[in-house]
Amino acid sequence: MRPADTVMNFSSCGDCPIRERAVCARCEPDELDVLEKIKYYRSYEAGQTVVWAGDRMDFVASVVSGIACLSQTMEDGRTQMVGLLLPSDFVGRPGRAIAAYEVTATTDLVMCCFRKKPFEDLVESTPAISRRLLEMTLDELDAAREWMLLLGRKTAREKISSLFAIIGQRSTPFSGEGMRTTLEFDLPLTREAMGDYLGLTIETVSRQITALKKSGVIELDGKRHVRIPDFQRLLAEAGDDSDGGMPS
Repeated sequence: MRPADTVMNFSSCGDCPIRERAVCARCEPDELDVLEKIKYYRSYEAGQTVVWAGDRMDFVASVVSGIACLSQTMEDGRTQMVGLLLPSDFVGRPGRAIAAYEVTATTDLVMCCFRKKPFEDLVESTPAISRRLLEMTLDELDAAREWMLLLGRKTAREKISSLFAIIGQRSTPFSGEGMRTTLEFDLPLTREAMGDYLGLTIETVSRQITALKKSGVIELDGKRHVRIPDFQRLLAEAGDDSDGGMPS
């Protein structure tokens, strides 16, 4: 499905697939009406740059569908992927005019965008949005701390399992019934990109994915479609507790 087709599948906040966990999750109907007036959708193809580091941002946005990566280029030209933006993640920061990181669409991407100044005014006047934005910021901080643990202390098998758990959990539509036991999703990253993100060689990534498949932790249909028969078992492989230590 093309990103433009995804946009056509919903026209109001009530139809939005990320409604339950986006920045507007706590909004009342009258507050949603205000958001409707300042929002618009943008679609990007896989590989397209959303914003360059150092550019001015005239909008903030929520990822509706697809995945993007955050990266930073060092002075010598080396580029490091520093994060993934998954459905419901927030892009941009109220009060900051310049983008700190480069944002690139990893898959076809749809974002629900808000004009910067009206959104900043709304944050000031709407407690539901400011509270939710704070919650999401704290979740992002928790995720960054978890990622420090992943990169610094986890084994290669635990790193791959953690990445699969994060993507699987966030790629699954919210049902209101908690996390399902069985998950299916398309892996948005190549094995080379996974290696760059996790600090592993592509050979190590391939070996660990093969090992997880042989042990029945994951099932693969082709190179990208992943099925998780038992999510709790995957979390155990990732070295996480019962809730996975993952952001909600």
